[in-house]
This record gives sequence, structure tokens and C-alpha cells, in this order.
Amino acid sequence: MNMTRRAMLVRTAALAGASALGFPMVGRAANASYTYGGSAWLGHYSAYIAMKTGLFAKQGLDIKWQSFATSSDRMSAVMAGNIDLAGTGVVSSLALMAAGARQFQVIATPNNFGRAEGVLVRDDVKSVADLKGKKIGVTYASSAHVLLLDVLRQAGLDPDRDVSIINLPATNLLSAYQGKQIDAAVAWTPAFDRIKAVPGTHVLLDDTAFSLYKQYAITPGPDVLLTHAKLGRENPEAVKKFLHAVFEANAMLSQQPDEAASVLLELTGLSRDEQLAVIKQTQWYSAADQKGLMVDPGNFVTGMQQLAEMLVSLKQIDKAPQVKDWVQASYLPAATR
Repeated sequence: MNMTRRAMLVRTAALAGASALGFPMVGRAANASYTYGGSAWLGHYSAYIAMKTGLFAKQGLDIKWQSFATSSDRMSAVMAGNIDLAGTGVVSSLALMAAGARQFQVIATPNNFGRAEGVLVRDDVKSVADLKGKKIGVTYASSAHVLLLDVLRQAGLDPDRDVSIINLPATNLLSAYQGKQIDAAVAWTPAFDRIKAVPGTHVLLDDTAFSLYKQYAITPGPDVLLTHAKLGRENPEAVKKFLHAVFEANAMLSQQPDEAASVLLELTGLSRDEQLAVIKQTQWYSAADQKGLMVDPGNFVTGMQQLAEMLVSLKQIDKAPQVKDWVQASYLPAATR
């Protein structure tokens, strides 16, 4: 699995260099629309609801939606200047930070989750030790990948020798699992919920088994919201309005989950019951929450730093960046700063 462990850094370092040398961010008129990079993962629920219910429009923003299969693909688009705003699991952005990329800023964290991602196995697997000799499907350079490496290490298993880890896009995990091309899958919602529903399947563990969750309540790939640095410099008011609408959407997710679920079904393809369960098991942060998380004392930023250092120990990146240098809290409401 040596290529696996190096792929993240090599790819992101190349992106950082290529973007610095030759991918211009196209200039935008003041009233131009902005593109948000998302997917069906719960980290994008807030932006999707804000777009579909007119919360962005109420702020005078025209936000276009562009879907990406993985966080790495999404960050590639950020680096190239093809999208202006994005949500992402932090693993891919930490790898870019480690490579010295300065094309983006971390502006907020929208949620906390622990039960929407995990290791899914057939009924003969009762413990992580039982994974020895198994084929495990996971998306490389993702939070699920980090979770897998961490729990294997906790169990004393070597990911290079004791298991076979197979790189698959999240959208392909279900078919590979059903076709018995893999014995186990590590996935996040909605793939997590779909695989869990396969007869004879159970959740071996979820993100609450992650080492840093036990210590800091931080998942293997916590969600962050990003802006392209150029947009932040040239139109900070647009970024502030974006966050205002996102936190309004979070209020709907917290206080009106049934209404939020109705909006999200088209995005996720989950059943209403599955969708409600995902919403209700997730903590949706408010603007006021951001002070303790991002600013003072910045518990979330501290947790991200610990995660970066873990990625070094897991041989996913060569060095841990100073995460706080990429955090820009100036777009948050004044009362939270």
C-alpha cells in the first residue's frame, strides 16, 4: 500500500505547484454568480438548503452548484480557480496545507458528526482483528481512509501486510460490496446507509472509534467551509453573506428537520426515514458556536492540528502544517470573533 500512503502528498503537492504556476482564477464582476463545490455528503446539506430555499438569494448571492465525487477532486477545482466556495472533509485540505498551498482559506465548520461514517462488514466479522486477510474498499485520501488506518493501528494490524486495501470512489463501494469484490467497505453517508441496508451487513465501528474522537470529539475528516483566497481578498462581503445563509440553513436543520429533509431528498436519494436519521444524529453549528470552535479558544482548530500530526504518523503527509495559518475568521459575524 506504499502508493496509497504517498498518493495524497504527491498529488496535492503537484496541485499546489501547478496552481501557483499556471491556473489563473478568472476575474469576476461584482454582481457575478459564484460556484460552490459540493456532493451528497452531509457536510454540504447547509449550502444545498440555502441554495434551494432562497437563503443565498435573500443575501443577494447567485450560487451555482457543482458536484464532485471526492474531496480531492473538489480541492483540485479550488486550486485551479474553477470554484469559489466549497465544503470539504479536512483531510484533503490538510494535505494541501502541508504542500504549502495558499489558494484557499478555512472560514468555518458547519457540523459535528460521528455516526454517519464507518466500517461496514458481513456478519462473520465481529472485530477489527477479524479483518485480517480481508479486502477492504475505501476512497483514498478521504476521512474514511484515515479512519481505517487508525483503527487498524489500534488493533495492531499492518495495513500493508495484514489486509488488502482497495481504492474505490464512494459511488462504487456499494456495487463492489454487493458483488463480493470486497469483503468490507469504509464509507460515509449516503453510501454508508445504502451498504448498511444490504442483508447480512452490520456496522463494525463508526467515527466514534477514531482515536481523536475519543480525545477531542473530532472525526477523521471533519467538515470545513472554504473560500478561494482571491474571492476573500476581492469580495469579503460575499463570503460573509455566504456564511450568513449557511447558518440560517443550519437553523432549519436543527429546528425544522422534517422541512430540511424534504429539500435534501433530491440531493441524497435516501428514504425520508434515513434522511431524518442523518439530520438528527448530526450537530449543526450556529454562527455563535464558531467563536469557541474557530477563534477563542479555537477547539476545532486545535483538533485539526492534532489530526494533521496524526496524518504524519500514518505516513499520509510528510509534515504537519500550522493549521491556524489557513484559518480566516474575519468573515464570521462580529459577535463571534
